[in-house]
Amino acid sequence: MSGIVGKSKTVNTVANRQVVSRTLLDLAKNDQEILVLTSDSRGSASMVPFAEALPDQLVEVGIAEQNLVGIAAGLAASGKKPFVASPACFLSMRSIEQIKVDVAYSRTNVKLIGISGGVSYGALGMSHHSLQDLAVTRAIPDLHVMMPADRHETKKMIEALVNYETPVYMRIGRNPVEDSYPDEEYEFTIGKAVQMHEGSDLTIIASGETVRPSLEAAHAMETEGIHCRVLNMHTIKPLDVEAILKAAEETSHIVTVEEHSVFGGLGAAVSEVVSQKHPVPMKIIGIPDEPAVTGTSTQVFEHYGISAKNIINASKELLGR
Repeated sequence: MSGIVGKSKTVNTVANRQVVSRTLLDLAKNDQEILVLTSDSRGSASMVPFAEALPDQLVEVGIAEQNLVGIAAGLAASGKKPFVASPACFLSMRSIEQIKVDVAYSRTNVKLIGISGGVSYGALGMSHHSLQDLAVTRAIPDLHVMMPADRHETKKMIEALVNYETPVYMRIGRNPVEDSYPDEEYEFTIGKAVQMHEGSDLTIIASGETVRPSLEAAHAMETEGIHCRVLNMHTIKPLDVEAILKAAEETSHIVTVEEHSVFGGLGAAVSEVVSQKHPVPMKIIGIPDEPAVTGTSTQVFEHYGISAKNIINASKELLGR
């Protein structure tokens, strides 16, 4: 588990997808083996600058996600380093068979970037939500699953993945999100949670865009004398079991927060560890078992209580306060 990180005061206007594109472009200029594949999604993936700068290193497949993944697997088998950038809702569902067999089972070094994940396409409704993708992908052997919290972590994650030889599904959102980290000066290690805030009363475990409201909740509760540890579980598979068990032993209460169904995602992964090795009271905050409502990401988050206010209420209830 990496060191404690302070609260950021920076207002961010850069989306994680833009950071993915910029980082890959910088790396690909010096590594011709890096390729980007898109499914008529270079615009929504912010890959237009990459395509313009390195046209021979971008492959446009069109709206054919199964072919997209199959082609990426073939390129990886030929020694290339393919990064697939496609909407998470389609990439994780339409091509799941190819992901399971051509990528994970065949151990081809493909990095699958699910863009506009979670409820990023909120206004387009349930068909464009990706709220089951973590459950599906983390159940596939030999496929690692990751979700960065902000632009700083996105950059570090992409840099780490270039020479990471295990297939990966990485999910990012569509719009800019507030920084969770003050800067890039922190240690990032795949499979190791980052402790964002100290605490001994309760632990909040979050990933992706839910890290920021979790931090805000912890800071607010601090003023009331409730000390909450916050763990950023950026890697959902392989899971940082050590950090989870340490939190269970030292804080005795755990709240998980995720932009995903309450079934099969981060909360389920944490509870699988806790229930078998060190049972403690838990609360899973996420999307309930229903087609998610239509609205902006902010509206959907508020509707389902993925907010600092609700995290505070759930934490107090768990603590009996």
